[in-house]
Amino acid sequence: MYRLSRLRYVFPIGLFVSLFLDGSLSHVWAPLFFHFPFSMASELVLLWLVLSYFFENGIEIPLIPFAIAAGVVADLYGSGILGLYMVLYPCIVALTRLLAHYFSETFLPALMIFFVDIVVFATVNYFAYYLVSVTNVGFGDYIIYSLAPTLLLNLVYFLILYWPVRQLFAWATSEKTA
Repeated sequence: MYRLSRLRYVFPIGLFVSLFLDGSLSHVWAPLFFHFPFSMASELVLLWLVLSYFFENGIEIPLIPFAIAAGVVADLYGSGILGLYMVLYPCIVALTRLLAHYFSETFLPALMIFFVDIVVFATVNYFAYYLVSVTNVGFGDYIIYSLAPTLLLNLVYFLILYWPVRQLFAWATSEKTA
């Protein structure tokens, strides 16, 4: 069914745009996003993947392969080597699927699930970088100066983009009228 819907174009284009915007917004708004001692990470790709799960409307989007591909692109673009995003994006999609089974697919549960996804994603990222000594920030400082601003930024993204993305997916999953 995915191959026959408009999602076969809309989803990959949206994923590419979110990948592009993550890097672009972080560059353009760097003085705001990375103002000492605070830092916030734009996670539009995660938002796109999570909202895609909620809005696929019975059409099975191959989210895991797309999440792996997005992770490879993000890793190669961001650091030049394959790393965490290639593994974390599909894991977050799996976590979203797991959590969504216990809640209805409405705004507040989707917001809560996205909140949990961002916390897990950012915290696993932090611990991985801490283990390989890329960062040496204490966990308390990480929560206050990095996780909290990241959550705030991405929840604002969620609030702004939830309804437009829902409308886009409603259009993309509807039957074509000649």
